[in-house]
Amino acid sequence: YIQPKEKRYDALMSVGYGNRIMIRGKNTMAERNVASDMVMESAPANMNEVVTTALQGKVSGVIVKEESEDKVYTSVEYTLPNGDLFRNGRIIKKKEQINNADIQIRKNFNETAFFFPELRTDNDGNIEFSFTMPEALTKWKLMTLAHTKDLSSGYAEKTVITQKDLMVQPFAPRFLREGDKMEFSAKIVNLGDKAITGHAQLQLFNASTMAPVDGLFKNAMPVQSFSIPAGQSVAVKFSIEIPANYNNAVVYRIVAKAGDMSDGEEMAIPVLTNRMLVTETMPLPVRGNTTKNFTFQKLLNSGNSTTLTNYALTTEFTTNPAWYAVQALPYLAEPKYECADQIFNRYYANSLAQKIANSAPKLKAIFEKWKITDTAALLSNLQKNEELKSVLLQETPWVLEAQNENQQKKNIALLFDMVRMSRELESSLAKLKDMQSSNGGFVWFKGGPDDRYMTQYIITGIGHLKKLGALSKAHDQKIRTILNAAIPYLDRRLKEDYDYLIKYKVKLDQNNLGYYAIYYLYMRSFFPEYAIAKESQIANNYYREQAKKYWLSQSKYMQAMIALSLHRTNEAATALSITRSLKENSINNEELGMYWKEWDNRGWWWYQAPIESQAMMIETFSEIDKDNKVVDDLKTWLLKNKQTNNWRTTKATAEACYALLLQGTDWLNEEKNVTIKLGNIIIKSTDEKQEAGTGYFKTKIEGDKVKPEMGNISVSVSTINQSTNQPINQSSSWGGIYWQYFEDLDKITFAETPLKLNKKLFVEKNTDRGPVLTPVNDGTQLKVGDKIKVRIELRVDRDMEYVHMKDMRAACMEPTNIISQ
Repeated sequence: YIQPKEKRYDALMSVGYGNRIMIRGKNTMAERNVASDMVMESAPANMNEVVTTALQGKVSGVIVKEESEDKVYTSVEYTLPNGDLFRNGRIIKKKEQINNADIQIRKNFNETAFFFPELRTDNDGNIEFSFTMPEALTKWKLMTLAHTKDLSSGYAEKTVITQKDLMVQPFAPRFLREGDKMEFSAKIVNLGDKAITGHAQLQLFNASTMAPVDGLFKNAMPVQSFSIPAGQSVAVKFSIEIPANYNNAVVYRIVAKAGDMSDGEEMAIPVLTNRMLVTETMPLPVRGNTTKNFTFQKLLNSGNSTTLTNYALTTEFTTNPAWYAVQALPYLAEPKYECADQIFNRYYANSLAQKIANSAPKLKAIFEKWKITDTAALLSNLQKNEELKSVLLQETPWVLEAQNENQQKKNIALLFDMVRMSRELESSLAKLKDMQSSNGGFVWFKGGPDDRYMTQYIITGIGHLKKLGALSKAHDQKIRTILNAAIPYLDRRLKEDYDYLIKYKVKLDQNNLGYYAIYYLYMRSFFPEYAIAKESQIANNYYREQAKKYWLSQSKYMQAMIALSLHRTNEAATALSITRSLKENSINNEELGMYWKEWDNRGWWWYQAPIESQAMMIETFSEIDKDNKVVDDLKTWLLKNKQTNNWRTTKATAEACYALLLQGTDWLNEEKNVTIKLGNIIIKSTDEKQEAGTGYFKTKIEGDKVKPEMGNISVSVSTINQSTNQPINQSSSWGGIYWQYFEDLDKITFAETPLKLNKKLFVEKNTDRGPVLTPVNDGTQLKVGDKIKVRIELRVDRDMEYVHMKDMRAACMEPTNIISQ
């Protein structure tokens, strides 16, 4: 025996001409004996070299036996000089090669053939123009429009078809993915009046270098013959396998030739990696002074995967999220429209800011830090942590929203400029007085009729500021002038409601309690010093009795208003019954705090708004129950809502800031020390660069230092109120762990989080009863042409406004709506 000289290659070699052997598979070739029944009788005499690559099956070698002319081949394909192809010792066929030199390869597939916006006729009214047609074989829509100087016009639309007698139409996927095995198919069309016989060839090239890669893609049979009757078509298929770690696009070139007719098409296809950068998250919500343990189970189990590569482990934490409510205040100071409610909210925001600044003078130092050193604090949250997001902000619908929020936060220092604040208060109060009509009611927009709801809203807001002591003494006279006209106006409007019941003889003992009447009672409770006119006293008493009797039939928002109005008018027993009922019907969650299921059924009406409703609950329990634990639970829900949502209206922002900043425990004066343990790694907030106010910090551990044991997480929080130097037990903190790693797509598994996603595939089949969906389960065999429906269910345990979801598909899937419209 002669020992063949072994040559090793990292990839499969192409089928060539001459004495070369191509072996496909995954084992290394070695010399060994082969059974005699595998002897081939007519091997080529000049075969003297064996090129070794990988074997496909269990056979592991080739033996060349020189002392006789018998040669033994196992899993071997060999091309003779005359073109005959041998496989495993037998002649398969005569291998034909197509000379591509004289074939026009189509490469231009632009969807617009031409656009000439300004063509002028000659003296006879004719137009001539030339263009180069794109090379797609398809239907085109030709649209022409003509007009004269006097605007006479004409329009024509025609369909143009580009075709050839012999056409090749490949069914190429939009992309390929590493590791996929597929049949690359194409349709060969004969539009002639005679049957034809020819050959089709598929060639694959590296898109960067245009070097052939047929071997890498195991394109073992690149040439196939075909016979097509006149006016018909046939399909040709080429088996290929996409190699791992290819990291490039591939160009396919498929040509067909039959006699003098030929056609060819060339186009690039991206090859996507089978690995993906995955970001797994673990939220870290903590309430009060405590130590809380978390288990990041997938990180703990990451050591079981041989293909997973860690990229980074990022930890972020916000020790005092209440400051996000402070950052929302500038929104109130910058109204979009000169309407009564937004003008008042400008006054409201500046009055609150003045109250906050005066109650804690050191806060101004924090605002200065935001302006000078902690500039990142004034960035929109949409602009932060770009490296942890799966999509760029510029690719989302929220770009302008982020820019607006960014600008609003940057203006926060202006809000606490005392000189500017005084000027804004004077300006907004003067504009507000101009919006009050002669009968005492406020108009929504200047020049409009007086509006009962708008008047009640503004007077209630003044009541809030009055109760907080946030009204400027310099404005006492102007405020009193507004109230002297507005309160009697609202008294008269309530009397009109009562007079309507009397006029139409409505049964007065039935439930006649409306939203405006409840809102009036709540508003009126802020101003007991303003006497009710005698003619309105009967109506006021009637609706107070209605509230005591029928409060249970009202929404939770209205119940809270009723409780406060009764509590302030010495009806303490009924008020306590209402708060007891509200507490019994509430939902308590360790992370989300205390809230009501009713908030999920939001509507368009002012009395169906969840933010304003929760703010009303905070005011109610703070004043009636005086239970700081309950109030802090309520504030927690409002703050967690801000974490994932934008308070879009000035009304919602005003009510939320009022409840969060000036009700219950003083959260702004808290100082927290946080210790986070990731396995044996300890992160202390005191050692990190923290953002002023919010106490936000972020750390990153590089991938090579990430260990599975870091999935055991412990968070310890200790809180001290700086004004009282006493521990606080109920304020919220939150953070998150972001674990990023690379993994094969088929090994990425589901993770259990508050945001749950469920994806299901169905085969849609048409029946006599219409379309029927059949679930695609493990083992379901899909056929070419099956229509697949994708159903994605996204479930969350809270409102989330900024959610981006990207659904990927397999290379064999093609969208149904792909025609340009």
